[in-house]
Amino acid sequence: MTAESSSADTARSRRSPATVDDVDLALLRELERDARTSNKDLAERVGLAPSTCHARIRSLVRRGVLRGFHAEVDLDALGRGLQAIVAVRLHGAARARLSPVARDLSSRPEVREVYLLGGAEDLLVHVAVEDSAALRAFVVEHLSTRREVAHTQTSIVFEHLTATPLVATATS
Repeated sequence: MTAESSSADTARSRRSPATVDDVDLALLRELERDARTSNKDLAERVGLAPSTCHARIRSLVRRGVLRGFHAEVDLDALGRGLQAIVAVRLHGAARARLSPVARDLSSRPEVREVYLLGGAEDLLVHVAVEDSAALRAFVVEHLSTRREVAHTQTSIVFEHLTATPLVATATS
């Protein structure tokens, strides 16, 4: 997370939803299923000319509907098979530093995602590490010793299930 992406995310959450038609939804559905689909195959699947398909995808990107194309990485294959979610509560006086703390944590190589929350906890930090010793080291060295942090609670991820694609549920 960068300062630019943080402010962009805030601005994005305040604007009205983008207008998309059935063709846009079909394109998004196909890309959610497989972001590596070639433009030619994508156009064929949704019944468009390749040039029209390309223009539609560019428009979805420009309007902020489509923010990226992603690969799913096998963390076990990289030797980082232990995943955990760490709930973090900051001291009351440190809450003004929530965004800088989140940005700092998101720059760590162990960190996959950081969520800023409303509620009892201030952050959820998703980490992927080699083993329990590496997890303990991360929590102790990068969370517990921070002056802003009042409390942490670590939960081990046993299994991660991918949810139904958003576009498929939005049109059902």
